[in-house]
Amino acid sequence: MSLAAASIRPGAVLADLLPAATAPRARVRDAALVLGGAALTGVAAQIAVPVPGSPVPVTGQTFAALLIGASLGAGRGVLSIALYAVAGVLGVPWFAGAQSGAGGASFGYVLGMLLAVAAVGALARRGGDRGVLRTAGTMLVGEALIYAVGVPFLALSTGMSMGQAVAAGLVPFLVGDALKAVLAMGALPAAWKLAGRRG
Repeated sequence: MSLAAASIRPGAVLADLLPAATAPRARVRDAALVLGGAALTGVAAQIAVPVPGSPVPVTGQTFAALLIGASLGAGRGVLSIALYAVAGVLGVPWFAGAQSGAGGASFGYVLGMLLAVAAVGALARRGGDRGVLRTAGTMLVGEALIYAVGVPFLALSTGMSMGQAVAAGLVPFLVGDALKAVLAMGALPAAWKLAGRRG
């Protein structure tokens, strides 16, 4: 199958364009994608900028996770983020600020990424990453799911009220999330167009 054919096939995500002639090769490809996605999320988490008045920094990990969901699809994407989360809980220092463990105030955002990646991956398989406006909607759904888990977890883990948690764990990040969405709106549809031209 050509890249162009794969790019327009219903249910395809970008990772499906990578060739794998046999089932064993497809399993090796998928394992490499899962490991690579977890590593990318861990590296992106180290891009961390403290936010005054908030225990949660601005990081690149949510952007990486949403791109992984869109690029790999729900199954491989969830496995990537699950691997990232489990390895971090077990001691790999690749959560934000080279932290590990499940006790941090921002761990709820990691849990939210699991839901977000599943939703973004499912939407991508329905073409949610192939146009600018559809990509924007897909990213919005993913970000909303991350906050739906992360903000209540922040409130519970710190003793903040929900209002305080929203002020500390949501509001300061809205501009950055808008910029991430703009980047995704350009990158994902462009990747599909490039793949179609090469097919």
